[in-house]
Amino acid sequence: MKDRIKQLVSNNAEEVLEIRRHLHANPELSFKEYETSKYVCGVLDKWGIPYKNGFVETGIVVHIEGKNPSSKVVALRGDMDALPILEENDVPYCSKNKGVMHACGHDVHTSCVMGVAKALNELKDEFEGTVKIIFQPGEERLPGGASLMIKEGALENPKASSIVGQHVLPELEVGKVGFRKGMYMASADEVHFTVKGKGGHAALPHYNIDPVLITSHIIVALQQLVSRRTKPGVPCVLSFGHVLADGATNVIPDEVRVQGTFRTMDEEWRREAHVIMKKMAEEMASSMGGSCDFRVDVGYPYVYNDEAVTEFAQTKAQEYLGAENVVELDMRMTGEDFSFYTHHMPGCFYRLGVGNKAKGITSGLHTSTFNVDEKCLEVGTGLMTYIAFEQLTQ
Repeated sequence: MKDRIKQLVSNNAEEVLEIRRHLHANPELSFKEYETSKYVCGVLDKWGIPYKNGFVETGIVVHIEGKNPSSKVVALRGDMDALPILEENDVPYCSKNKGVMHACGHDVHTSCVMGVAKALNELKDEFEGTVKIIFQPGEERLPGGASLMIKEGALENPKASSIVGQHVLPELEVGKVGFRKGMYMASADEVHFTVKGKGGHAALPHYNIDPVLITSHIIVALQQLVSRRTKPGVPCVLSFGHVLADGATNVIPDEVRVQGTFRTMDEEWRREAHVIMKKMAEEMASSMGGSCDFRVDVGYPYVYNDEAVTEFAQTKAQEYLGAENVVELDMRMTGEDFSFYTHHMPGCFYRLGVGNKAKGITSGLHTSTFNVDEKCLEVGTGLMTYIAFEQLTQ
C-alpha cells in the first residue's frame, strides 16, 4: 500500500502543484478566504468528492467514506488564510493581491490535503471508516478558525476520534519531517495597554506627567514575570513589539500605546500571569501620577501532541520516508490554533521540511521572501495519505 500511495501521489503531483501555485498567487486574509473557498469547492466538484461548506463562512469539510464508514473516523486539517505581507519573491506565481501573501505556507497545507482527498477517494474501497478533511479559515487571527470550526460542529456527524495536521518548516530540508510528543507549542496571548499622563513641553517636565517614562518602568517591571515569577521549568516569553509615543523631540505626549505577546506552556500560570501583569502595570502607573488601561486578549492554548497518536504517526513517517528523514523537534514558543483541536481530542501536529539551502530557499516564516521547495508537496500529500489510511486499517 505504501508503494501504491506513492504512485497515486506521483500521478496527481502536477495537479497538486498547479493548485498550490494558484493559491499562492491568489492569497486572502483570515476569515476573508471567499475566493479560496470557491476554488477548493470547484476542484472538489471536478473530482466528484462530496463536501459541506459554509463553516465559519469559508470553511469546508470533506468526508471520504470507506467501507462501514461509521466504524472509525479520523480527521486531517489544512488551513487556508494568508498574511498582510507584501511579497518580494520573483516567481511566476507571485501574489497578485498586493500586500497579501502566503508567507506561512498555508497554500502548501491546503494543496496537500486536497491531494490527500483525491488519493483517499481513489482508495476508499480499500479501508473501513471515514476520513474527515477540514479546510479551515482564520488560523492567523484571533479567536482562531479552529475554535470556531469546533463550535460549528466540524468534528461531529460523524465524530472524529483523532486529528492530524502538518505545518511547513523552512529550517528543515525538503524530504524530512519532524515530530515531538507532548507539549510542543506555546499558548499565545496578546497584551495591549495604554499609559496616560499629561503631555507638554519636553523642556518643562515638572509641569507634565510623562507617560513615556512611566511606560519604560512598566515594561521593565513586567519582565520580572519571566525572570522572577515564572515557575521553575515552565517555558515563558513576554515580548513587546509595538510602542507608540506620538510626541516629538520637544513634546511629551499625553499617552503611550503598547502591544506585545505573552506565551507559556502552563495554563494555571497563564491565568495567574494575566492578573499579575494587569495589577503591576496599573499600580505602577498610578504611583507615578498617571493611569494605565491594561487588557490581555486571550489567544490560543498550547499545542499538545497526544503520545499515542504522535507515536503512531511518527512510526508511519519512518516507514514511508525512511527513519533517516524523520527528526525529533525542539519545543517552540510560537503559537498555532491547531491547539484547539488538541485540547478537544487526541491529535498530532508535525512539521514538513520545505527548505533547500542549495537552491537558496531559506527564508523564514512570515517574511516577504518566504518560499518552499515544491518537492515538499509530494512528501506532505503522501505522508498524510499514508497516516490516515493506516489509522483506518489498524
